[in-house]
Amino acid sequence: MIVTLPPPLADYFAANNRHDVDAMLAPFALDAIVKDEGETHRGTEAIRRWMQSTSDKYHAKVEVKEAGVTANAWRIAGVVCGDFPGSPITLHYNFTLGGDRIAKLEIGL
Repeated sequence: MIVTLPPPLADYFAANNRHDVDAMLAPFALDAIVKDEGETHRGTEAIRRWMQSTSDKYHAKVEVKEAGVTANAWRIAGVVCGDFPGSPITLHYNFTLGGDRIAKLEIGL
């Protein structure tokens, strides 16, 4: 299934699959929040550290399979493969956009 995402989300996933932390961070608002693996990361410096750490640890790539949107909230299902037990796995990425920036991202099952 071909899924067309708005530029901030398409840019995030493309950069994620290249393991390009600077490009992954670019679509995030300065005061963005990321929740993943039971932890909350606030602001771009904390998010950068999380991105670098998870990229180095898991070497994950995401194939977007489904996407839905309500107002400025996107729910995306992606198949994630990488260096972790149970790979590949389907994860859900819940994005909230603020204009043309990612204001919030929550990742979970």
